[in-house]
Amino acid sequence: MNSNQTIIDFENVYVNYGMTTVLENINLKINKGENWVILGPNGSGKSTLMKLFSHDLYPNTQYRFKKEIFGKDRWDIFELKKHLGIISNGLQSRFSGFSPAQSAYDIVLSGYYSSLGVYRHHCFSDEHLQKVKEVMEFLEISKLKDKQFAQMSSGEQRRCLIARSLIHNPEAFILDEPTTGLDIKAQHSFINMLQKLSQNACIILVTHDVTEIFPQITHAALIYNRTIYKQGKKEDILNSANLSEIFEADIDLEHENGRYYIKSIK
Repeated sequence: MNSNQTIIDFENVYVNYGMTTVLENINLKINKGENWVILGPNGSGKSTLMKLFSHDLYPNTQYRFKKEIFGKDRWDIFELKKHLGIISNGLQSRFSGFSPAQSAYDIVLSGYYSSLGVYRHHCFSDEHLQKVKEVMEFLEISKLKDKQFAQMSSGEQRRCLIARSLIHNPEAFILDEPTTGLDIKAQHSFINMLQKLSQNACIILVTHDVTEIFPQITHAALIYNRTIYKQGKKEDILNSANLSEIFEADIDLEHENGRYYIKSIK
């Protein structure tokens, strides 16, 4: 893909909506072999950052900047999706609205066309069909094969969307608050699945919830007041003082067996 093995390389990135600055001076470099959490409160700019990752949004500023994904500053969106799997609540909502009757199998198969389901004009080879079977087995969702999207739980829906991305063997996954709305058992199962994915691809979690951070996460970036407040190795960044600053509360952060939790908040 590229010689320097860099996935995300942003320097001095600004985003404005009209006269309002929503992100400023974003500097972020994520390399292959690393797993990141981008942590911040609601309204801090995480959703806008997601749109920069997906190329749905470009910097709009007079400042000089660098915005490269896999070493390129311009991408065909459909080509980018083969290398970067993006799982967002917005994508899940679009499937719920436009393709509620599509089966899990067809949703995974639709990854070949980056479409909201499978349609009559789509053509697939035996190799395509075999790949769908393999990724569904890998994520342990083969039993959902004939289940309609609208009949699935939130966790099942997200697994299907990840399987859909796996069709192209992406080098990285970006997940937007992936366990929101899941019960305790489903949350535990989903985190286990992310750990499995991290064996073969870079994972970038975008979240406000420290309980989503699993042991294989190596780096952290804290987003606060429209910019990246601090970033680096997780053991240097994830602490009570830094979280208290970005969440504007007195937070006592603890970790055990590689997992983080908030002991108290005032």
